[in-house]
Amino acid sequence: MKKLVLSLAAVLTFGLASAQETKFGVKAGVGLTNLAQSGKDSDGVDSPDSKLGVQFGAFAEIKLDDKFAFQPELLFSTQGAKSKESVSSTGYSYSSETKLNFSYINVPLMMKYYATEKFSLEFGPQVGFLMSAKAKTDSSTTILGTTESTSTNEDVKKFYNSTDFGLNIGAGYNFTDNLSAGLRYNLGLSNVYKEQSGEDYKLKNRVISLQLGYRF
Repeated sequence: MKKLVLSLAAVLTFGLASAQETKFGVKAGVGLTNLAQSGKDSDGVDSPDSKLGVQFGAFAEIKLDDKFAFQPELLFSTQGAKSKESVSSTGYSYSSETKLNFSYINVPLMMKYYATEKFSLEFGPQVGFLMSAKAKTDSSTTILGTTESTSTNEDVKKFYNSTDFGLNIGAGYNFTDNLSAGLRYNLGLSNVYKEQSGEDYKLKNRVISLQLGYRF
């Protein structure tokens, strides 16, 4: 952690030293989040479905020249996935939906290339710190016409790794000097699942998000 903080500080210091102009801002957005699974123990396991998440935080855009800018960000992000299960037979039915809800503090370090005065392309690494992980399950059981519904919300943070690394690619458009919008895809590179002894099962974050930003 100490090495990571020092590296981020060095990159930011270099960017500021080379900057022609620096602007600060805030951003917020919505994302379609999922978890890509792999490993031999994932055989026969249904792929999870996407769910909606939110993002908000702050950024600094450091112009290096007319075409390039460096943009470090600090974002709170809700991520995860959901899965459904259903079973039915004569006189009996069962259905459930489980949402795996992650909360992260993410630190993207984006390099931006301004293809035009208003349109930019971006690429950069991201490190995420897991703040919470909960599994919320809503289920319904019907037996001979009588239905019983239950809901649980379990803390499962101990089963997931505290740090996530990934790459971001995206594009942005500045409507005005202050207001902008961006579309970004996060490709998780780390296995966020804390493997148990003898397991070969991996989960990696996937997020596509639409963001609105305001620069001061």
